[in-house]
Amino acid sequence: MKIKYKIALYYTLSATLMLIAFAGFAYYFSAKSRKAEYLERLEYRARSIANVIIEDGNVKVDLLRKLDRTTFQDLYKETILVYNPNYDLLYSNLKDTTIRTNQALLTYIKENKLYSYDKGNGEVVGVYYTEGTVSVIVIVASFDKYGFQNLQNLRRILLIEALIAIGILVGVGYFFARKMVQPIDKLVEQVDSINANNLQDTQVAVKGKDEISKLGANFNTMLQRLSESFHLQKSFVSNASHELRTPLAAIISQLQVTLSKERSKEEYLALLTSLLEDAENLSDLSNGLLQLAQSEMRQEGFAFTDVRIDELLLEMPTLIRLKQKNTSKVDIHFVKVPDNDSDVTCHGNENLLKVLFLNLIDNACKFSDNNTAIVTIDFFTQYILVQVKDTGIGIPPAEINKIFEPFYRGQNALQIRGHGLGLSICKKIVQLHNGHITVTSTSQEGTTFTVMLPHL
Repeated sequence: MKIKYKIALYYTLSATLMLIAFAGFAYYFSAKSRKAEYLERLEYRARSIANVIIEDGNVKVDLLRKLDRTTFQDLYKETILVYNPNYDLLYSNLKDTTIRTNQALLTYIKENKLYSYDKGNGEVVGVYYTEGTVSVIVIVASFDKYGFQNLQNLRRILLIEALIAIGILVGVGYFFARKMVQPIDKLVEQVDSINANNLQDTQVAVKGKDEISKLGANFNTMLQRLSESFHLQKSFVSNASHELRTPLAAIISQLQVTLSKERSKEEYLALLTSLLEDAENLSDLSNGLLQLAQSEMRQEGFAFTDVRIDELLLEMPTLIRLKQKNTSKVDIHFVKVPDNDSDVTCHGNENLLKVLFLNLIDNACKFSDNNTAIVTIDFFTQYILVQVKDTGIGIPPAEINKIFEPFYRGQNALQIRGHGLGLSICKKIVQLHNGHITVTSTSQEGTTFTVMLPHL
């Protein structure tokens, strides 16, 4: 069942139940009010009769008979019984009818002064009335013809009104359900038209500030994330295939040329050396692509622990020498000595942080004339500050805003081995740790990368 039909159905059922409940309460209280009013009327009638027949200390039943013959009955199908305190019947307006005296009832009326009873064919009221030294028991019974007719009319009116109201509720409920679901239908229609080909820069229309608008806004956020993921995937596949093609083509071409004829031992050694260099280049590129893909993951995909940044940086000289296989040097300086370990401890992923600083220090060593990277460690109220400086050729001002893009390499750095992946990986790792990375550079003097990471 569609949502709009469910809304219309639930609205109609709830409103109908409330309507029936209110109608039931109205009928119940009307019936209760009629009964109380009519019993009060019967009591007044009984006391009036008792007051009429007691005169000058005597019971004058003849006066009541005379009134009964000369006046119309005040109540519909009225029955009047008058007894003395000894339960002797003094008067009855019933003719040709044998009257059975219920002494238990008369005793109850005598003791309690008042009796009222509601039976199927009418109401009965008994009164024990005393005036001076004379007492009588008066029982009046009657059927509230007009009261029950009014209740019947009320019941008929309530039933007709309920049927008409239910019909109106069905129409109104369906109308408002359609109006409420209309934005959802439009949203579904828009989302249904989105596919991988038109995902880029596609958004659903959002109007108002209700829950449906919030749902539309969440859809837009989700579409933006999907678009970014598709873009990154396409970019990664395109860049990876392009970058991997170059070293593979170089390896294949060298092997083809070498196998075309016999070579000397020295030529084979030169070929193997060249192939090893190309293989290492291909390995570095593959590792860089894997690191780039890993850095695209969200923070939830990594295990974060407390990492001492100073201890991690002290491992860098050994890792750099293993990577570059030369006399590269890393000078590490502390601007000030921390009083607490938490001042230089970051909540992050240790492997990613190693990749971050290893890439920065590796670049600094490659671009410095003396293969030396200068690293300084400092800390402030909220952040750990690490600066990695080289004394190389610097970055042209026009290119300084592009160096963090994947596969981008500066024009003055093309002769140095690399693939343009390291800095983009560094930036993404810093963003994963809620930090900041900036760069300053002076031509022919060097470049300084500044990393700020929140400490504990």
